[in-house]
Amino acid sequence: MHPSEVLFQGKRPPVSLPVCDHYAGSDKLMRKSIALQQELGPVFDITFDCEDGAAAGDEQPHAELVASLIASEANTFNRIGARVHDVHSEFFIPDVAIICQGAAQQLAYLVIPKAESVLDVIEAIDVINTHARHAGRDCLPIHVLIETHGALADVFAIAALAQVECLSFGIMDFVSAHYGAIPASAMRTPGQFTHPLVMRAKLAISAACHAHGKVPSHNVTTDIKDSGIAANDASRAGADCGYTRMWSIHPDQIKPIVKSFMPRNSEVAEAAQILTDAQAVSWGPIKHHGRLHDRASYRYYWTILQRARASGMPLPDSVAHLLST
Repeated sequence: MHPSEVLFQGKRPPVSLPVCDHYAGSDKLMRKSIALQQELGPVFDITFDCEDGAAAGDEQPHAELVASLIASEANTFNRIGARVHDVHSEFFIPDVAIICQGAAQQLAYLVIPKAESVLDVIEAIDVINTHARHAGRDCLPIHVLIETHGALADVFAIAALAQVECLSFGIMDFVSAHYGAIPASAMRTPGQFTHPLVMRAKLAISAACHAHGKVPSHNVTTDIKDSGIAANDASRAGADCGYTRMWSIHPDQIKPIVKSFMPRNSEVAEAAQILTDAQAVSWGPIKHHGRLHDRASYRYYWTILQRARASGMPLPDSVAHLLST
């Protein structure tokens, strides 16, 4: 039996996505991000931005451009999604209709921003499903931005929705929604990792995702001059807050984010050895370096290998075939 069938005992394994989500809005930057993905491989996703990427009055042509790029042969890995306007915007339904009609089969996911409640998300998904099915696509993956008080209050219910595979923290809108009660310094490091209300939001999103097997995606690093800040933020997001994915808003941030989420080579080697030994005894308990391991720890080491694959790391031959199926 495949490890995922044994270790999760009938439950759906947690969603696994590339660890970096790169946002691009303009024609030039969208094409540049595609070229970079072709160069580096599918170690990062691309999200084309209709919400902030379209100039006022150009919403329809921009959505048409997004659809055409996603449907093009340049989309080698089918790992490009799109952020549409929010469900209450006059441009939401046109965005969804245009993108689904033009690129439903190649579309990796759609991102829903500015949701105020789980009901907003359900309403948005219903609209998306109508247009996606009309274009021949069922169960299009949905990502949701958590950036309002209402969405944060409903975060566990949103994460529980079957079609949702990722929740992202929109830190700038979240801080702004407090009308000065949270200082601007909490939008960036170090304040974003010390302010209690911001950390409360980060942890709630992460906890909700892990409770329902979804991917928590950390907010942007707005400092685009120093890629080391993005790397540090990614490391802290993973180690301190349990995030397994993070936004990029500049091409120079992609590699540092991917590297920060990579497990160490020693961790990958240990995980491969433990799972190989476990498989040899039909997933019964084993002893490794004087420590007992069973299916509880096997699940942990399985996620180490998934993280390694998502980051583009080479896997030992003993387990590479398991993650390719």
